[in-house]
Amino acid sequence: MVLLLVVVAGFAADSHAAEGTIRVATYNTSLFRDSDGQLVRDLEDGTNEQAKRIAEVIQRVRPDILLANEFDYDASGKAAELFLTKYLAVGQNGCEPIEFAHHFIAPVNTGKPSGRDLDKNGRAGDPADAIGYGRHEGQYGMLVLSRFPIQRDHIRTFQNFLWRDMPGALLPTHPKSDQPFFNDEDLAIQRLSSKSFWDLPINVPAQDDSKPFVLHLLCSHPTPPVFDGPEDRNGKRNHDEIRLVADYIDPKKSEYLVDDAGQRSGLAGDALFVIVGDLNADPVDGDSVPGAMNQLLKHSRVDASFTPASAGGKLATQRKTNPKAVGQGDPAYDTSNFGDFQNLRIDYALPSKGLSIKDGGVFWPAPNEPGSEAVNATDHRSVWIDVRPDR
Repeated sequence: MVLLLVVVAGFAADSHAAEGTIRVATYNTSLFRDSDGQLVRDLEDGTNEQAKRIAEVIQRVRPDILLANEFDYDASGKAAELFLTKYLAVGQNGCEPIEFAHHFIAPVNTGKPSGRDLDKNGRAGDPADAIGYGRHEGQYGMLVLSRFPIQRDHIRTFQNFLWRDMPGALLPTHPKSDQPFFNDEDLAIQRLSSKSFWDLPINVPAQDDSKPFVLHLLCSHPTPPVFDGPEDRNGKRNHDEIRLVADYIDPKKSEYLVDDAGQRSGLAGDALFVIVGDLNADPVDGDSVPGAMNQLLKHSRVDASFTPASAGGKLATQRKTNPKAVGQGDPAYDTSNFGDFQNLRIDYALPSKGLSIKDGGVFWPAPNEPGSEAVNATDHRSVWIDVRPDR
């Protein structure tokens, strides 16, 4: 069965969604820059090579709904408009243009000054002292593109929710003394989401014989569980950012959650959803807290029976010369290419039960196949699934 998935995923993505379905995708685009406004400047003339390759991948995958991670936020929305009009709406490398009538951006916590020495290195103001790691506000932001209308009056965001307000939060401690790593002043401003968590209700029209329905796109990008110290503050935050999503879709556990508009509770028990994003947690390999990803993969409302795969991921691992770069998981499921380090499955499109999965894959072509050069514009690969409501 795994071999079948690899073969299918290697060639099916350069097409439209399976008949009667919608295609939902996630893609860490690496369209971030180290200075504020640089992404806008890079995109302005429509010739940025990285953006052209990212657009090519999107044109080959052809999603109906897409979450783009690591797309710098700017309050004017200029970067998103430039990407839509000068890259996606222009055919790249022989591909057909792709248009999205609707998109959504919002502020994120990355680069937002905290005024505190959150990494405890003796000085404040470093990128690691921001509410979410970043060199400027909006770095590593999120962008949603959709062919279908977004219910803007019903969007929920959880940018401001404090980590300490999660019951049983894995707040870091000093391992030798077991004393809290963050003091009370730190915890009063330390938000849980390193970027944000969004619930975007999208009005999906009828597909063939199916009725119109509302799909909740649940978007996030938890912090990588590395780049910290023995206190494992990033690993524990990653775990709890994933737990926020798991609790949000569980009516029995979501009572504590308060969104940025002050509304309490989580997602309705009968809602259809797809969880998307670079979750920075592999269920088998990597440095995340054990079981972090299983909070979703084994959730009673999530259908994790189908694992998107690719031919390129398996080949990339076979070409590695460092034995430590080969993990325990099936490399066909990997969604990242980290060179001499382990490739990992860290990008996800996870549907709710109540949605039928008709197809899916990781867009990672084998060498010399269409799109095989374009994928190198980022160290992540796009993950997509074709879904429809159960009959």
